[in-house]
Amino acid sequence: MVLIVDESDKGTRLDKYLALHTEYSRSKIEKMLKEGLIEVDGKEEKASFKVALGSKIIIPDDYETENHLLGEDIHLNIVYEDDDIIVVDKPSGMVVHPGAGNKEHTLANALIHHTKTLSSLNGEFRPGIVHRIDKDTSGIILVAKNDRVHAVLAENFKNKTIKRVYIALVEGEIPSSSGTIDAPIGRDFKDRKRMCIRKDNSKTAVTHFRVIERFKGYTLIELRLETGRTHQIRIHMKYIGYPVYNDPVYSHENISGFGQFLHAKSLEFEHPTTHKNMYFESDLPEKFKEFLSKLEKY
Repeated sequence: MVLIVDESDKGTRLDKYLALHTEYSRSKIEKMLKEGLIEVDGKEEKASFKVALGSKIIIPDDYETENHLLGEDIHLNIVYEDDDIIVVDKPSGMVVHPGAGNKEHTLANALIHHTKTLSSLNGEFRPGIVHRIDKDTSGIILVAKNDRVHAVLAENFKNKTIKRVYIALVEGEIPSSSGTIDAPIGRDFKDRKRMCIRKDNSKTAVTHFRVIERFKGYTLIELRLETGRTHQIRIHMKYIGYPVYNDPVYSHENISGFGQFLHAKSLEFEHPTTHKNMYFESDLPEKFKEFLSKLEKY
């Protein structure tokens, strides 16, 4: 198994990185590290080693898990596909790739049923996955069909040349027409599934927003990301006092099973092979639009 460290994971301890991105138990990871079986950029490293952006981590094949990712006949709303990329409009509620305790019904399962041609840079359980959006975030996601294209797209995400726009409904009425949130994000030590704003053990995170429309008790906003930290929009909006509506983790309350009202509206990038400008946009989910239609305008 080969893993390539991306921007969101640089500086993470090696043992924690492996726990997050492989199907191995912590005890097996500890055993492999002690035996010197895991290489980082051609060298044996300890559990406390901090991984760097672009580091190549190799795990011997005879330690591969017995479970393999299986293809599933799940409907995919494919917006565009060619020999190099697939652009998918992901519904709210679909997990992008398998994680701990969740190996089925993901976008990755659907992708390997759809095509046998997917990049392998992020390992067997993340075929073609160049970037991620949360389970309950709907909208546009980009998939690589080969390793060369994956590497180019990953570099473009790192260099911030890929433009991402999101739409969110937040609690409260934001008085300013636009703003920028510059606050570092790190893991919440009290709850490892959550992220939080913190000065230490954190990474730079910058989000720009502008108000689209105000309602009584809510604001519809457009957001543009400079960085791509885990839960970045959800963390930043909570931080300034306007959490994403219906967020089951960071909002004040969860009203329905729809999940947070956050939508990856568009993605713009240069095609890694043809070098043509590519732009894809996704309409808001029906439940999102239905809820907006019931709100009283400010």
